[in-house]
Amino acid sequence: MTTNSSSQLWLYDTTLRDGTQREGLSVSIEDKLRIARRLDQLGIPFIEGGWPGANPKDVEFFWQLQENPLKFAEIVAFCSTRRPNTTAATEPMLQDILAAGTRWVTIFGKSWDLHVTTGLKTTLEENLAMICDTIEYLRSQGRRIIYDAEHWFDGYKHNRDYALQTLEAAIASGAEWLVLCDTNGGTLPHEISQIVQDVIRVTKEWGMGHRAWGIGKESTQSPMPQIGIHTHNDSEMAVANAIAAVMAGAKMVQGTINGYGERCGNANLCSLIPNLQLKAGYSCITEDQLTQLTEASRFVSEVVNLAPDEHAAFVGRSAFAHKGGIHVSAVERNPLTYEHIQPEQVGNSRRIVISEQSGLSNVLAKARSFGIELDQQKAQAREILQRLKELESEGFQFEAAEASFVLLMHEALGNRQQFFEVKGFQVHCDLIEGKEISNALATVKIAVEGKNILEAAEGNGPVAALDAALRKALVNFYPQIATFDLTDYKVRILNGHTGTAAKTRVLVESGNGRQRWTTVGVSTNILAASYQAVVEGLEYGLLLHSQAQAALKTSS
Repeated sequence: MTTNSSSQLWLYDTTLRDGTQREGLSVSIEDKLRIARRLDQLGIPFIEGGWPGANPKDVEFFWQLQENPLKFAEIVAFCSTRRPNTTAATEPMLQDILAAGTRWVTIFGKSWDLHVTTGLKTTLEENLAMICDTIEYLRSQGRRIIYDAEHWFDGYKHNRDYALQTLEAAIASGAEWLVLCDTNGGTLPHEISQIVQDVIRVTKEWGMGHRAWGIGKESTQSPMPQIGIHTHNDSEMAVANAIAAVMAGAKMVQGTINGYGERCGNANLCSLIPNLQLKAGYSCITEDQLTQLTEASRFVSEVVNLAPDEHAAFVGRSAFAHKGGIHVSAVERNPLTYEHIQPEQVGNSRRIVISEQSGLSNVLAKARSFGIELDQQKAQAREILQRLKELESEGFQFEAAEASFVLLMHEALGNRQQFFEVKGFQVHCDLIEGKEISNALATVKIAVEGKNILEAAEGNGPVAALDAALRKALVNFYPQIATFDLTDYKVRILNGHTGTAAKTRVLVESGNGRQRWTTVGVSTNILAASYQAVVEGLEYGLLLHSQAQAALKTSS
């Protein structure tokens, strides 16, 4: 979709302040700096860094950025208006804001009369004075102001006249942006649209009339401040509400990466940016930067130590995954049949998912993605499909364990490379009385290159001990195993009604520092299931290494 100069939107990221208010999310100073620099690279023009003075971490964060500034983005300090019945010039928290050294400051003030009288316990007139005094003081110190009208939509619906007076106060005092906040997240898109349109109409009338803004002063602002939107997701409407505001004329969109935020979260920039840019024709970031969106989403989730939402729109691992056989067949012919955009536009990729619901087209497409060409006219492809369905009926899950499926295909084709053979293993556990630590000892017997190897190793649990023993036995033959890590281990009980005799599925994720892969094991014995997954994880890692070495020889 084409864009024009009037379609420029300003993105404002508040992951480092609003996003960190999510329950269970905590970041260090180093984490905040890494995220800020990644957002800068993504092309976000405004990055809210936190509330200087609220905690030592935020103070240090702003100091660090003064020493080593961002390349492109404006880092923004965040703060409230001054307290009631004081002056901004004597307000200690505003001195911390000035010390942060940012050019832009976001000040939030009360729009809802309920919050003024109940929360602040002051008068409506004093709240207007607090807005004016705070903005005027910061402007006098050379700062540029974004005014966040907190609880704007609730305040407007309960007392429109007073809510508009708070905006008049911010305008007259020198705010350059008026950001309307749906702080409680309870407003619907049609209300957002109507109210934003009303605010834009009223502020234009103020500007054309050169009125005294209702507080006894002529405006120093020229042109009029522009409108922004800040939405929360308590009604699952944050993205829709932000888009509705933009369609109504808002020019700034505030949100967080992955929608992190207090309670149900904030508007998700990973959904907003592609929707606004690819579908609505607005200019947010460059096309090259847009292709970094998926990587940025996963980077932030990794830094904050939260599992990424695999089903997130645009950036989720499943966003362009196709499972049904009819879907796969159609997508193979023309991706438009089941994809609303090209996944590469947001840095994602198409995936063909393998499961018991798969058709032959899934198997053929998945095989091609791993460099394996199958002939649908030959029996091997249908044998793979049949074997897949049989194993999934037993509890295996190959859509989450593609490495195991690759090994299954090689076995069906008769070319599965046997790097080693496990002849047997034993695991012994000791529970030390009075301690919660369980020591485990695993012994494995392995055949490698015609030699039988017997090896033992300890671990803090039976799976760790088994993994250590296998590596110890193999590393002299395959030194690259030293670079393999077991990065995740998941257990799922498949038929809990059978109690301790239940069948267990184990997923093991492994990595070599460059790639990650997942393998699966299923058994009524959790150790046997773990053994299957761990052994196949090592085998697949060796297969990757073997293929990489072969590719190097071919290229040289």
